[in-house]
Amino acid sequence: MINIALPKGRLGVRVYKLFSDAGYEFEGILDSNRKLVFENEALDMRCFWVKPFDVPVYVERGTADIGVAGKDILLERSPDVYELADLKAGFCRMAVASKNDFVDDPEKVLRVATEFPNIARNYYSGLGREIDIITLRGSLELAPVLGLSDVIVDIVETGTTLRENNLHVINYIADLSARLIANKSAYKFKGEQINEIIGRLLNNNDKDN
Repeated sequence: MINIALPKGRLGVRVYKLFSDAGYEFEGILDSNRKLVFENEALDMRCFWVKPFDVPVYVERGTADIGVAGKDILLERSPDVYELADLKAGFCRMAVASKNDFVDDPEKVLRVATEFPNIARNYYSGLGREIDIITLRGSLELAPVLGLSDVIVDIVETGTTLRENNLHVINYIADLSARLIANKSAYKFKGEQINEIIGRLLNNNDKDN
């Protein structure tokens, strides 16, 4: 049986549509209920919903053979998994943003508010910039507005929230989208089935685009 971990939420629904369109359907998976595990005996596959940040954990530890995780989560957690395909869903960017009137002083420690401390640390380490990381969960735009931080490192999709709070993007760090990942051991023993799934997903994706 192939076990698949999908992220809960809007991205998970979009990704499941890719699976469904490619012929991998799970009855009742989009119904309004609290059920988390779904099986398709004919396909010998099982699918389950997990929180987005937990997808790499399930895959790395082998509970899931494959899963779908945002590139942001993979960059932040650096799991020991294979990243097999870009599903080209949920495109956005990781960016540095600040107040419109902010002027950086390289002689001072830069205060960085973020939900992604490892991404921020790696980015600024590459620039040789000394920073003070302030880890927050949500509403990052508030940090520079209220003087808690100088900049934020966060996911930017349309930029509307930034503009409405008098913030703007300084630099883009990485392009982000949904990626198909696999447990290394599972890929060794179930590579043929996994590659077939990848092929059907990407082939169907290309048709849609």
